[in-house]
Amino acid sequence: MRKLVALPVLSADALSSVAYGPEAMLAVLVLGGAAGLRYALPVAATIAFLMLAVGVSYRQTIRAYPHGGGSYVVAGDNLGRLPGLVAAAGLMTDYILTVAVSIAAGVEAITSAIPSLTPDIVPIGVGVIALLLAGNLRGIRQAGVLFAAPTYAFIAAVLALVCVGLYDAGGRGFHPTPTPTLTATEGLGVLLVLRSFASGSTAMTGIEAISNAVPAFTPVTWRNARTTLTWMVGLLIAMFAGIIALIRLDGIVPSGTETVLSQLAHRSFGNGVLYVLTQAATAAILLLAANTAYNDFPRVLFLLARDHHAPRLFLRLGDRLAFSNGILLLSAAATLIFVAFGGRTAPLIPLFAVGVFLAFTLSQAGMVVHWWRLRDRHWRKSLFFNATGCLLSAVVFITAGVTKFTEGAWVAVLAVGLFLFVALRIRHHYEQVAEAVALHPHAVEVPWRTLAPQAGGQPAEPGPPRGAGPAAEGEEENRAAEDEEAPEEIRHLAVVPVAALDLPGMRALAYAASLQQPVLAVHVSPTEEEAERFRGYWRLWGDHLPLEVMLSPYRAIVAPLVNYLEALHRQRPDVTLTVILPELVVRHWWHRVLHNQLAGRLRRALRNLPKVVVTTVPFHVRPRSVRPGPHMPRGPHRA
Repeated sequence: MRKLVALPVLSADALSSVAYGPEAMLAVLVLGGAAGLRYALPVAATIAFLMLAVGVSYRQTIRAYPHGGGSYVVAGDNLGRLPGLVAAAGLMTDYILTVAVSIAAGVEAITSAIPSLTPDIVPIGVGVIALLLAGNLRGIRQAGVLFAAPTYAFIAAVLALVCVGLYDAGGRGFHPTPTPTLTATEGLGVLLVLRSFASGSTAMTGIEAISNAVPAFTPVTWRNARTTLTWMVGLLIAMFAGIIALIRLDGIVPSGTETVLSQLAHRSFGNGVLYVLTQAATAAILLLAANTAYNDFPRVLFLLARDHHAPRLFLRLGDRLAFSNGILLLSAAATLIFVAFGGRTAPLIPLFAVGVFLAFTLSQAGMVVHWWRLRDRHWRKSLFFNATGCLLSAVVFITAGVTKFTEGAWVAVLAVGLFLFVALRIRHHYEQVAEAVALHPHAVEVPWRTLAPQAGGQPAEPGPPRGAGPAAEGEEENRAAEDEEAPEEIRHLAVVPVAALDLPGMRALAYAASLQQPVLAVHVSPTEEEAERFRGYWRLWGDHLPLEVMLSPYRAIVAPLVNYLEALHRQRPDVTLTVILPELVVRHWWHRVLHNQLAGRLRRALRNLPKVVVTTVPFHVRPRSVRPGPHMPRGPHRA
């Protein structure tokens, strides 16, 4: 992407947060009455400094990780597996709440302009999530003018709002307008100020998005990404500071019926076209920010599944080249949270801060370790910037976790703990299964007979049926129509999809060969490197059967297999294809979701294709200690 496109597309989440971040800060300070509002400027100045520090820190991350450095990758590489998982938990919490909070704030922007829609906040928000779900399942991508326009419109609207507001304030000598009479409901103290600081810091959400998407930039990628990040942080600080200044000068306080940004727009633009455009731009960028999570959340799940910390179904791309399962999970979780909190932004903010700054803290801590180990040119300066960002992010994370624990932050803390438990148990299960299915020396089954491929690499064709000859050729079409009545009329080809050379795969191959019919093994690889690696394993095993290797760069399995079987059927419609699949049988029902249910999916996909039989060869997973060892006979054929 060019910088002019990358800036609005990747900055939507961060820039849109000024629509609710300042209001979240004021909503806490106003509890202390007029005295509490006096701390608005010092707290806002601290948040602006935090934005600058974290932005500079992520500039170092871009330099160190030119291929993309998300919090999970950085923390995992430099701090270890457990901190990486904690960072992933924070990221996933952040993305789920980005959808819920952005949509809640966007709906509030709409209801501020059209108050009659206020009772329908929850249905409207759920409908928006449903639209985002449908659009992303169809493969919508955030690119081009379509997605850049809302961000640029919002930037223009906010800057115009600030300029007009400052001009009006200059006409009265920049004397602040008195705030309405406020009654303190809480005592003013350090705890209240810290809570407002934690709430206002949510204006920084999404600041890491550019560091995650460095490869998406035009060359030189890392330099363009750093430039874009600098512009984003500069705009974020300017917009945040401008809104805080106007709030102070115009005497605006949070209202239960109208957002702070809407009140400022009314003051500066009245009720005319500019006010409507401001609210429309605000709602549009908030919805775009929610859509950003639909790109990032499934990618984190993909990385977790690749590292065996999440079910393998999250590795799979849908027909539209979107991570459909991750999109569905995100939509379900965001809808649940949105409905549970009544579609209101304020109650969601305490949950938001915990996940955001947990990921920030671990990412920057990982960068500190990275520079300490690398010690290249300017490493001390980079380490200082990342250490500063880490320290400040940790302060916000602890502050939000402690001061807002009873207000809802406990939900985020519980979610992180639950995620860690589940991720580690999933990894443990996959390790147990890998040990149970791994081949062991001197106990590798081989087929009863070796079936070599014919010239050209095609599988050995079955012999002609009894009575074949010129008279039988006219019956080809009838046999293709599944009208065989005698066993000797059926001509077979057994096709065995083999994902890996393990015990389940060997058992399926042995079963297929035991049928005394031609056998063809098929392997689907995501890359040419993995395909060549599998061919090497196949040759090492002995190359006993013909092998067909197909490339599927999007990790789809069913579609390539179906297409290949359809091609085989068209080539030899008289042959009955028997697809023999190895199937893992696990001990508990909840383990099934961790394994691809290939047999059922393939059977449904092939249902309309004649003369195709799908069967499974079960392999029961149990501890290796009870399996036959090399000293225990397993049959006469051993290699």
